[in-house]
Amino acid sequence: MKTTFLQTDIQKFIQDNLNQDTKKLIFKKSPFENVTMQEIVNQIICKKKAKTKIPIWFETENIIFPNKLNLEQSSSEKTAEYKANLVSGDSIIDLTGGFGIDCYYFSKKCKNVFHCELNSELSEIVTHNFKVLKASNIQTINQDSLEYLKTALKFDWIYIDPSRRNDAKGKVFLLADCLPNVPENLDLLFEHSDKILIKTSPILDLQSAINELQYVTEIHIVALENEVKELLFILEKKETSLEIKTINLTKKGNEYFDFNWEKEAFAIYDLPKKYLYEPNTAILKSGGFKQISEQLSLDKLHQNSHLYTSDKLIDFPGRTFEIEQIIPYQKKVLKKLLPEKKANITTRNFPETVAQIRKKTGIKDGGNTYLFFTTDLNEKPCILVCKKIS
Repeated sequence: MKTTFLQTDIQKFIQDNLNQDTKKLIFKKSPFENVTMQEIVNQIICKKKAKTKIPIWFETENIIFPNKLNLEQSSSEKTAEYKANLVSGDSIIDLTGGFGIDCYYFSKKCKNVFHCELNSELSEIVTHNFKVLKASNIQTINQDSLEYLKTALKFDWIYIDPSRRNDAKGKVFLLADCLPNVPENLDLLFEHSDKILIKTSPILDLQSAINELQYVTEIHIVALENEVKELLFILEKKETSLEIKTINLTKKGNEYFDFNWEKEAFAIYDLPKKYLYEPNTAILKSGGFKQISEQLSLDKLHQNSHLYTSDKLIDFPGRTFEIEQIIPYQKKVLKKLLPEKKANITTRNFPETVAQIRKKTGIKDGGNTYLFFTTDLNEKPCILVCKKIS
């Protein structure tokens, strides 16, 4: 770890150049003998990213950043804070410590936190940053976490964020394709804790993960501003049914929707009514489409549409619209409806894509009109002309 970054003049240079074009800056000669311009530019890029992703690190003086990839793979403050609220007790060990965002927030909920990281430079950086952040109850361990675990005592929680191997290709992957291989090491993990928290990429298929793992009691699907960021699996050796918990963290307020994975749900179907509802991305990832209809007493437009409707307005975990018109998909009708040729377009269970519709109709993105191109209960393609309800 380069402690030279902590020199006052270098820290000032980084701060003064946060708004500079780093692509141009990287070709300039470093004004400092003991640090290259490439290294300085990496600190600038990471600090700029930290401003929105991890503001506490951005605002704290003398933080040292790792390479860009380590920062990109880290949790954001918001998602780390959410995870921390799932754990408690005397001790938690993070087997894949990385840049330490999760550990910092775990340290606010658990008395003793253990951060394992195999990369020695990253471990040094994190150790330094924890001191700067005054997180005194975190112990950093620079060694293979599974080897360390074999000689350790029990912990209240084990946390693990396995990374995909480079050779695991395609959109669908298995936990067995990751490092460490969690399914292969489950017995070892349960020897050292009764509670395991696993974070995975949002593209992991829920059913395949459930098949690979044992004792999954909860799955948390975490979205940030309507983008799914991570899947969290809680494992405990106890007889209980599997609960799915969806959360969309937004500036306007958080949206929650929970359901039981094993309990069969029944949806009611009907034609569009006064209001239209589009679930947030966390719910869409969960697959709880029938549960939305059953729990919230909403009618589903079609088995494959994942849009809902009602005559009475309800508080909904997603976007809500008032349906102003229902029209056929005809260019003439659209032209008359939209003289400015501007609208927000969404397709759900429709034979054409948004790009194809825009090309065919000439409608540009924007404005206050929302068009939902979908298929109704009678298998008829239609356009729902809506206005958004805040």
